[in-house]
Amino acid sequence: MNTELVIDVQENEIAIAMVEDKRLVELNKERSNVQFTVGDIYLGRVKKIMPGLNAAFVDVGYEKDAFLHYLDLGPNFHTVHNYTLGHYARKTKPLPVSKVKFEKELDKSGKISQMLTAGQPVLVQVAKEPISTKGPRLTSEISLAGRHIILIPFSDKVSISQKIESKEERKRLKRLMTSILPKNYGAIVRTAAEGKKVAVLDTELQELLKRWEGALDKLRTAKMPSQLACEMKRTTTILRDMLNGSFNSITVNDEGLYNEIREYIETIAPEKEKIVKLYTGNVPIFDSFNLSKQIKTVFGRIVSVKSGAYLYIERTEALHVIDVNSGNRSKSNTDQENNAIDVNLAAANEIARQLRLRDLGGIIVVDFIDMHLSENRNKLYEHMKTLMEQDRAKHNILPLSKFGLMQITRQRVRPEMQVDTQEKCPVCQGSGEVSPTLILDDQIESKLALIASSRKQRRIILKTHPYIAAFINQGLVSKRRKWAFKYRCRLKVMPISSYHFLEFHFFAPNDIEID
Repeated sequence: MNTELVIDVQENEIAIAMVEDKRLVELNKERSNVQFTVGDIYLGRVKKIMPGLNAAFVDVGYEKDAFLHYLDLGPNFHTVHNYTLGHYARKTKPLPVSKVKFEKELDKSGKISQMLTAGQPVLVQVAKEPISTKGPRLTSEISLAGRHIILIPFSDKVSISQKIESKEERKRLKRLMTSILPKNYGAIVRTAAEGKKVAVLDTELQELLKRWEGALDKLRTAKMPSQLACEMKRTTTILRDMLNGSFNSITVNDEGLYNEIREYIETIAPEKEKIVKLYTGNVPIFDSFNLSKQIKTVFGRIVSVKSGAYLYIERTEALHVIDVNSGNRSKSNTDQENNAIDVNLAAANEIARQLRLRDLGGIIVVDFIDMHLSENRNKLYEHMKTLMEQDRAKHNILPLSKFGLMQITRQRVRPEMQVDTQEKCPVCQGSGEVSPTLILDDQIESKLALIASSRKQRRIILKTHPYIAAFINQGLVSKRRKWAFKYRCRLKVMPISSYHFLEFHFFAPNDIEID
């Protein structure tokens, strides 16, 4: 499988698309003003205790108070909390975690009111980003994620990823981690660590320890609430979690991020350094990779599957509902049962892709076309489980119910990806009235004449919608040739599929727009 990562850097956000065999399968967007991301560590202030929920609301600087449930305090909360309170109050240099004496583990059936009081500081980490009207979800069980290991301060347990199947390899990794971990630190060994030498794991361990010690050092001067450590940027995090042997290229259109990614890959996978490429074309990078059209196609309420079948995807406050429709397939000559299993299997492929693309989380209910044979129902269930193995989010799939419904739960730690596929008319701005399209070519020519005369520009690039570009370029003596001869300039017409129908812009050869 040919796997590519295409990164589009804009002024306010970075869009990261993962493409498998030229087909978009994941899309992530990172806004430049996002302050609360999964993995960030904060010194928060307990705002309010909610005994009925057995939880507390914590001020971490977000407009809405963050939510901390009793069960998210972690087994060693007494140790972590007393350590935090002691050093925050004394403003002294933090005692090394390796010298801390563990206290009694937290009682799972306890009450939040016995642990926390309003106004006191608490060390927390963002477990789920703000979603809809809710603030961040927090945990007090701190962890720092690397590519190969996840470091857990105030712990003494070493766990190995269940995806590493070899018993010998699991024993080897556990033995290595136990030998290099400092006292009072635990770790989770990730799948990427399989086959890695101790030097690689130790290097990453030292980096994670340095990040953690830097967060503790800020504890002395921190004011409630304040950030003590932040997770890597979304781009780097995605590379850390996704980069594997199947990646063939990473293409980015910004030189600064290109250099940053190359340096990062040099540290984690030097042999992959050459797959990073800088895109310098004049056409927008997503247009060049045919991603703009795919995004508009797959993020609508109705999603086509194949052979006339389609999906309806609806979002409610409590869950997501996906309805599978056979469409034109219902007119085929095949019997109903064979038609149903064919459509359902094809729909399952698209549903698994949609869950990753939109990052749908919570409860998802899929209404498949009814099938009477139990072997077909089992076949669909097993097929869906196989497809979802590629999904990095934690999930659970139940077999089809007697009503033909499949229930899926999927971990949600960030707001779902939403792309508005409806566009406001660029000419009328939604008023419903536009200037006559017959004079569009006159408007383009008028602006071209102004540019050619006032700016003495001799090489001009006109970017416009593909339909308009085709109209200007058509014929042996096209409008483009006539205009170039009339205004004594070299005119190039470039189709841009992401432009609105009547949108056009003029550019100089250095790709700077001529206003």
